[in-house]
Parts: sequence; structure tokens; C-alpha cells
Amino acid sequence: MQRTRLNPITPSPGNGLQPSSLKPFMTLRCSPAALLLFALTAPSQTSSPTPQTAPAKSPTASHASQNGTEPNGSANALVRSTIQNELNAIDNDHTHWMYQSQTRKNGVMLTEEVVETTHGNLERVIARNGQPLSPDEQKQADEKAQKFVNDTAAQQKQRGDLDADGKKSKEMLKMLPDALIFTYAGHEGNRTKLTFKPNPDFHPPSREAKVFAAMEGQMVINTKEHRLVEFSGHLMKPVKFGGGLLGDLDAGGTFDVRQEEAGPGHWEISLLKVNIKGKALLFKTISEQQDERDSHFKRVPNNLTLAQAYDLAIKQQAPSGKTQAGD
Repeated sequence: MQRTRLNPITPSPGNGLQPSSLKPFMTLRCSPAALLLFALTAPSQTSSPTPQTAPAKSPTASHASQNGTEPNGSANALVRSTIQNELNAIDNDHTHWMYQSQTRKNGVMLTEEVVETTHGNLERVIARNGQPLSPDEQKQADEKAQKFVNDTAAQQKQRGDLDADGKKSKEMLKMLPDALIFTYAGHEGNRTKLTFKPNPDFHPPSREAKVFAAMEGQMVINTKEHRLVEFSGHLMKPVKFGGGLLGDLDAGGTFDVRQEEAGPGHWEISLLKVNIKGKALLFKTISEQQDERDSHFKRVPNNLTLAQAYDLAIKQQAPSGKTQAGD
């Protein structure tokens, strides 16, 4: 269920394709809310988290929730039970999947075939801007994928990045029912829509958690499965880290993460869109525009080797260059 996105290949004006640097918001595949929260706060992170631990109630719960009551009653109670279900899925759903990923960044859309294994995730670029790679570019992409198959150090780094980012994201996710106040906004079938705004009684325990005080938007929950379907909104005011010395995020930044049922009882991220601006440490300008759409999910054996994953990716290229509806 969890995924890493390590060193994707991006176009270079001078020499076709080359590895890009690791982007924090692309290193984790788990709950929509956890992924989004990590994406928004990644520019401010300076420490390395420790490996994942089992979910527990956030020590930063507001005074109200610690005393057994919820802000806005049943709406926040629904969110709390759904978040716990998402945390349980992160810990217990270890199924592996093959899927097609389309990532648009800085005006360029890359399409990859991704195959998950216990050793790491095999990623093979197959198209750019909706068109298949040239023979030379495809050869470079295949060589990069084959190199990963035999690179134990790269595989270990990929898994280490996933574990570290996973812990930080889960910590943020556990705070969600306490940090935000939810209100019912409608129902349609098994889906319940809620709006959210900051909880003034929440006291952020970390620099990253300050982002909650600036977030408003909507959440959609599948009440039959108690799973998150959508988590979207915007930053209604600037977020300053360390009084602005460690960085800040500008007001107006938007986010949209969606999840769908890939197979019975198994939910996967299908959309991630983040558009934020601000400043990082030493006043480096941040401008992140991320748009990822994942589709064509197929379950693969849990004992798949990376070499077998590479063979599957080669065989699965049929829908490669085609863009998804809405692109």
C-alpha cells in the first residue's frame, strides 16, 4: 500500500533525460491526508524522523477531546474514526500493486509504469507530455530502471526514506481530528462531505503542525468503508516557521488529494495536486506545483522480485502514451 517515488527521470534541455533530486512530497504513498500534510510541511523539515511506530492517540489533542467531547460533535467523531481506520490500513495493508503514474510538474508531464515489491518500487518512464519516449530516451529510462534492480544501496535508501517520511506523516495525520473543526455539508450515497476550519483550541506541538491553523477546505468520507475519498482546500493565511526565519508558506496555496478503491478493501491514492509558494531556510524561494494522477491499478504477488517487476513493466506498456481524461 505504501509507496516511494525515488529519483524520477525528468527532461533536461541539454541531454534528454536525467535523474532529478528526491522531492519530499513524492516519497510517501499512504493516506490522502497524511500525504498532503507531509507535502505542505516538507519545506520546513530539518530533522530525520525515526522508523514507523504503531498508531497511538496524538499527545497534542485539545483539552476538549481529552475530556471525551468533540468540537462540533458527531462530525469530528466521524473524522476521528475514519482517521483511525486510515492509520490501521497504513500499518496492516501490505498488498503490492502495479499502476501507471502521470506526474505534471513545471509544464512537463511524465508517465511511468510503477511496480511495487518488498525490495523497492520499480519505476520505468515510458512517455513525456502524452507521447512515447524516443528510442534513445527509452533506452536511458530502461537502463536506469535496470540499474535500480541491481543496486542494493539504492533499494535500502528508498525503503529508509519511506520509513522516515511515513512516521512524520502519520504523526500529522493523527493530529487532524484535534487540529480542525469539521461540519457536515451534505450526503450523496455512501459519501459524506464535510467542511473544515482551524480549531482555535489546538496548540501545535511542532513547527510542521502550525500549518493546521491556516487550513480550510473540505473532506469527503466513504461512510460505508470509513475511508477518506477527498481532502482538499487552501491556506487562508501565511504560515511562518520560527517567526519566518526558518521559512514560510504564502496564503492562497491550494491542495487536493483523492483516493479510490483499487480492489476490494484496498484503497490507493489516485490524485495529488499541490500548489504552494513561500520561502525555505536561508530565504530560498519555494514554488511547488505538483499534479500526479495514478490509474490502471493491478494487484501483483507479494513475493515479486525487482527483476520480475521490471519484466512486468516492460509488458505493461500498452496504454503508455495516452493521457487520462481531464489532462
